[in-house]
Amino acid sequence: MTPHADPQTGAAVKAADRAHVFHSWSAQGLIDPLAVAGAEGAYFWDYDGNRYLDFTSGLVYTNIGYQHPKVVAAIQEQAGRLATFAPAFAVQARSEAARLIAERTPGDLDRIFFTNGGAEAVEHAIRMARLHTGRPKVMSAYRSYHGGTATAINITGDPRRWASDSGTAGVVHFWGPFPYRSAFYAADEDQECARALAHLEETIAFEGPGTVAAIILETIPGTAGIMVPPPGYVAGVREICDRHGIVLVLDEVMAGFGRTGRWFAAEHFGVVPDLMTFAKGVNSGYVPLGGVAVSDRIAATFERRPYPGGLTYSGHPLACAAAVATIEAMEEEKVVENAAALGETVVGPALRALAERHPSVGEVRGTGMFWALDLVRDRATREPLVPYNASGEANAPMAAFAAACKRGGLWPFVNMNRTHVVPPCNITEAELKEGFAALDAALSVADEHTV
Repeated sequence: MTPHADPQTGAAVKAADRAHVFHSWSAQGLIDPLAVAGAEGAYFWDYDGNRYLDFTSGLVYTNIGYQHPKVVAAIQEQAGRLATFAPAFAVQARSEAARLIAERTPGDLDRIFFTNGGAEAVEHAIRMARLHTGRPKVMSAYRSYHGGTATAINITGDPRRWASDSGTAGVVHFWGPFPYRSAFYAADEDQECARALAHLEETIAFEGPGTVAAIILETIPGTAGIMVPPPGYVAGVREICDRHGIVLVLDEVMAGFGRTGRWFAAEHFGVVPDLMTFAKGVNSGYVPLGGVAVSDRIAATFERRPYPGGLTYSGHPLACAAAVATIEAMEEEKVVENAAALGETVVGPALRALAERHPSVGEVRGTGMFWALDLVRDRATREPLVPYNASGEANAPMAAFAAACKRGGLWPFVNMNRTHVVPPCNITEAELKEGFAALDAALSVADEHTV
């Protein structure tokens, strides 16, 4: 579809938004949301006719891009046949979605509890773990994001937690591995892995192993910086959990469904968790859907004991029909394979080439269609381009970088001192190269703030 200018309609959309929509994570009077006129594939456009290549995949969820015709048609067909139905019944779209998801989850994660999104999936995974173990505490990493609902926000390790942290949620945070900004003064990945595992083990010892219900990890942390864990770390956490009777929950809300070049990031590490949360890419966000994949061991706890949790729209037929169509399209079009191949042969090499040219790029890291550039003021000291959780004038260098991307027709994913490269998993090589050209120009603006 070719964008065309319609500024009058755009102005009306913007006016209604500013008058009535209360936006998340925002100071309402300080934002200026773009009025979006349409989207297709890896692009979207505004009412002034400006088109943007979307390197954010929405919020890292349009894994098969916008307006995929097979998914749109499936939603339309399901709406004509059975638009909605209560979750206590067996419905074809729900059953088929659960079957297709279970076929792709690792190990014995064969039971699917559906939610409306990732935060609710985390809420229910933690509830299941606490009821299964009879223990109160949950452990999670500082560099993490698990959702905005009551339990999920307390488990979260980034600053979005601070305003809502009651301090009584039974959550214990620890440092996960991150070699580039090591909390353990590690010299290499092996040392980082060993010291991170030792730190986790010691934290459990001081908290009391018998009090810890679950450890929840983003298999590959997303919003916090796409830090691929060093070899052996996830398996090491699995071993610690097994030894202490702790439930391992892997949060695959962002990393799942092809994003890392595998159906689930856990496959990279050969680890099967007890519970795994998902959302976003399960149906490319076309209709809200999330869930928990439940192992046989956890499911057995609720075989004769009712699980005390549910949602009115659990497994909504429209959302599940979208999931079925998404998974089938991903299989037919080899979307996961595309993410893996282009990540290795195009994205990684191109981003490393940009790092060689731009002193503002401190590190390149990622896999599949899941990458981050860590932007710095000084490569030698690794001082971030902007301070941690910067806002206002302190964040000016990143704001200038983002504005330069948009002027070049690229919509960037920017968080703190990083820009993430997370386009749709079915993006083409030509589209990637278009995006990298815009990124190259924008990084020159970031370079102006280096020492």
